[in-house]
Amino acid sequence: MDTNAHSLSEEEFWSIYRKVPRLTVEIVIASGEGIYLTLRRMEPCKGLWHLPGGTVRFGERLIEAVRRIARRELGIEVELAEMKGYIEYPSHYLCGLDCPVGIAFVVKLYAGTIAPDEEASQGGWFTEMPENMHEEQKAFLRELQACR
Repeated sequence: MDTNAHSLSEEEFWSIYRKVPRLTVEIVIASGEGIYLTLRRMEPCKGLWHLPGGTVRFGERLIEAVRRIARRELGIEVELAEMKGYIEYPSHYLCGLDCPVGIAFVVKLYAGTIAPDEEASQGGWFTEMPENMHEEQKAFLRELQACR
């Protein structure tokens, strides 16, 4: 299905997603160096470290959303990823932003070298989660680590 045929303008996007839950994918890349996070350069949540991720388009399969977002935000080609759970974001709703629910995927195999795009001011590997990060993502990552 051509998901671009259903693209929304910025105004349409926010008029809808401030009223209904928004499905997203969250990309977890782990290595011996830690978990890869990016620092948001733009709103919403500018200045927060976070898992790369984004909105699933209408008609798009989840794994295709993971591949598209990893390609755009990180410059890598995801070859294998495994769904590991979900992250709800009540902090967004309570701050009047929107109401995302993220399906988290751990990337098991990818090609290329990670290079964050212009949405991030920087990226890096973390063994300890930074203070300025979504609490919901921190909790998810702690739980994921505990399950290993």
